[in-house]
Amino acid sequence: MNQMNIADVDLNLLKAFEALHDESSASRAALRLGVTQSAVSAALRRLRGLYDDPLFVRTGRGLAPTLRANQLKPVISDALDKCRQSLAMVDPGANNYEGRSVIVGLSDDFEIAHGRRLIEEVARRAPGLRLIFRQTHSQIVGRALMERSLDLAITAGGFTERLLSRQVLGEGDYACLVDPASLTEGPYSLTLQAFVAREHLLVSSGGFIGITDEGLAGLGLRRRVCASTTHFAALPFLLKGSQAVATIPEHAAKAIAALSGLALLPCPLALPRYPIELGWRTHAQMDPAVGKVREAIVATFT
Repeated sequence: MNQMNIADVDLNLLKAFEALHDESSASRAALRLGVTQSAVSAALRRLRGLYDDPLFVRTGRGLAPTLRANQLKPVISDALDKCRQSLAMVDPGANNYEGRSVIVGLSDDFEIAHGRRLIEEVARRAPGLRLIFRQTHSQIVGRALMERSLDLAITAGGFTERLLSRQVLGEGDYACLVDPASLTEGPYSLTLQAFVAREHLLVSSGGFIGITDEGLAGLGLRRRVCASTTHFAALPFLLKGSQAVATIPEHAAKAIAALSGLALLPCPLALPRYPIELGWRTHAQMDPAVGKVREAIVATFT
């Protein structure tokens, strides 16, 4: 590779790189940037020469980044974010969020329970800013934030890296969902004996053991899990017409019950409450767009 000087580089190429990496498509990157697809293709040719690497290779599902592109992405996005922050320092009250997006990592229980209100809060505080919801959980969230695939994240912990900040949003509890047609003991109760006797649906990223199993083991009891899923949104379809019960975070149980007609019941098993936390890269708090979304998340959970 020839020696280069930044004075010889068109910095708009970095915006094209970011759009290509995020969208995995030259046509979608062009729409995002408001330019023609041929302009994006020309930018990609220049980027390939600049970094002496193909950067993006065509696959059956669009453009896939190379190893070099994945290494460059956090560095380039960080540089562009600093440029955006510098402009915000000049006019912090400009509220110009058109074209900006903030990626919020969360599991779909939080998305189901709080997503709609969060969209409304962000629209009020930062008009034009787009939210991107991306699935995550406490075991992987720290790495995802550090690798910049997320800007903010809402999980039950997982923010232990030194360069991450966190804020407690509240505490969570558990509730049960069943098909009301399966209830014989009355519409609003489920005894521990009846709870154990039913089949159970487990929502878990792992799919084997959940907190309910741990709670039952402490009483010398076991349950039978008939199936597990990684998504809370599947529960209405899996529970309807069955005798099964699902024990899930209460915020999601309430939201799902309200829309699906499933019966919401107190959990007859005492389970420990858990912290709900908001995490972010510490230096990202200077970005006004991320700051606005943080404020919206705190307001939504409050």
